[in-house]
Amino acid sequence: MKKINVTTGALLLYLIVMSVIGYPGGEGHPEKDFTTYFCMIGATLAAVFLLRFLQIKRLRMREKQRNDKN
Repeated sequence: MKKINVTTGALLLYLIVMSVIGYPGGEGHPEKDFTTYFCMIGATLAAVFLLRFLQIKRLRMREKQRNDKN
């Protein structure tokens, strides 16, 4: 379970860094399109937590198969 937490944490940290870099409120962004900005953050969060769910499911299936063999 620890590896899953590290993966999720790394992806969330990456999302935070990329969100700060891509923030549309600075001088380099003449068009302030916050709707797209927050929709992309939401979609990325959904993908990260879907990946976490699938990793946990795969880990449980693997443990079940190991227990069935023994």
